[in-house]
Amino acid sequence: MTPASAGPAAGTPPDGPSTTGAPQDPAADLSPVDRLAAVQDRLAGWISDLSTLHDLTEQLARTRTVENALRELLRAGAFLVGARRGLVVLSPQDGLGPETTVGLGLGHAEIGHLETVPRRALSYARILDGLPEPGAGDDAAAEARTEIAEPDIPGEKDLDPRLREVAAGLGYAASYAVPLAAGPVGRIGAAVWLYDEPAEPGDRRRHLVGLYRAHAAEHLAGLLELHRSRQTARTLREELLPSRLPRIPGVRLAVRHATGPRGGGDWYDALPLPDGALGLAVGSVTGSGPSAVAAMGRLRASLRAYAVMEGEDPVAVLSDLELLMRLTEPARSATALFAFTEPPPGAPGGPPSDGAAGPAPRKMVLAGAGHCPPLVLGDLRAEFVETSLSAPLGMLACWEAPSVEIEPGPGETVLLYSDGLLHRTGEPMDRAFARLHSAAAAVPRASRRDPEAVVDHIVRTLLPQGLEDAAAEEDVVLLAAHFEA
Repeated sequence: MTPASAGPAAGTPPDGPSTTGAPQDPAADLSPVDRLAAVQDRLAGWISDLSTLHDLTEQLARTRTVENALRELLRAGAFLVGARRGLVVLSPQDGLGPETTVGLGLGHAEIGHLETVPRRALSYARILDGLPEPGAGDDAAAEARTEIAEPDIPGEKDLDPRLREVAAGLGYAASYAVPLAAGPVGRIGAAVWLYDEPAEPGDRRRHLVGLYRAHAAEHLAGLLELHRSRQTARTLREELLPSRLPRIPGVRLAVRHATGPRGGGDWYDALPLPDGALGLAVGSVTGSGPSAVAAMGRLRASLRAYAVMEGEDPVAVLSDLELLMRLTEPARSATALFAFTEPPPGAPGGPPSDGAAGPAPRKMVLAGAGHCPPLVLGDLRAEFVETSLSAPLGMLACWEAPSVEIEPGPGETVLLYSDGLLHRTGEPMDRAFARLHSAAAAVPRASRRDPEAVVDHIVRTLLPQGLEDAAAEEDVVLLAAHFEA
């Protein structure tokens, strides 16, 4: 029985006529004028199809993440084949991932319901697994990798009963599945569109969706490669940064950081030092990608060693780091800021207590090399620390700059950050500094003694798109140290 085809959805390209037997020229019996009109109609149809494909591929090209590209593929494919719902399964053949399923008009529960059908009965799963059609011989395995149409699921008795049951429950009566394959990766995944009534796309629709998915698969392959490189850089970076912040008596720490799409060299550190002292550091290595991340890891590890040996003198710490850079990283430069916080007064290794009631301020000594100045936030002030102007490490034959002493009082927070936080605002640097100051000053008084709330407020204020903004290029580091005593 030939299933009845559903008419094209509103605004979708119409199907061409279905023909059987010997091909015939439909214009053979037409007059010259009618033949010309038929040719013009055909040309108009081709132009319309090309315009549709151009618009759809342009929209796809604007996507910058794998998930957004999959959603656009589903939406455009549904338009071309005249369906309303569907899903796409990303499952790269090389086994390197990522693997995900995205639905159009299908929620997680509905997708989970579909997954209860045996894989051999699902058209898109047969494409992914390279399985032959039910009842076909092994020589049909190659055919399983091409499009699979199931035009009348309720009426086709050879289909798996569970498939018919699930289809009835979800309210679809036909499906059309196609593979996604491109480049060296090979098979990327498969897409399937679902019809509410028995139907299948005609030749014209199949041709258009075939052209579109070939382009879409190449675009997806590029995004997939970018996604993997980002994940590799992110994993490497996370392994090189502190897995958790230390617990220091009288100090509470909080940090927010994000990596740009190419993987940059921004870092931070907070390390306990002898006698209850605390070292804080932020920095940035020039360049991007795995080499910059590796260089960042080497410099951070070296700074930790110098901080343990002579942390009470931040200038000496950065001078040692600069000498190491000139010897081992001659093609790079880096900005850095290191702050040494003395133990609280009266503590072993700290200054003697003056006997006054209540906690006393701690002394913090810091030095910076081309890095942004810290910001001190308290109940009565929000101000930048006046650090001396200094070139980045590796820019001069010999680096040295005077240190600066500050005394953050009890209840105050010192904010260290990378310039990526400022660059992501999209403002010139002077205005970005002003925005950071305003964001810090606007932290509610009730939240100023909670460093987690402080950093969250600043990030929300400066970066409305969030830390994980896919369009942002720069790394971000924001480290807060709140002094309770």
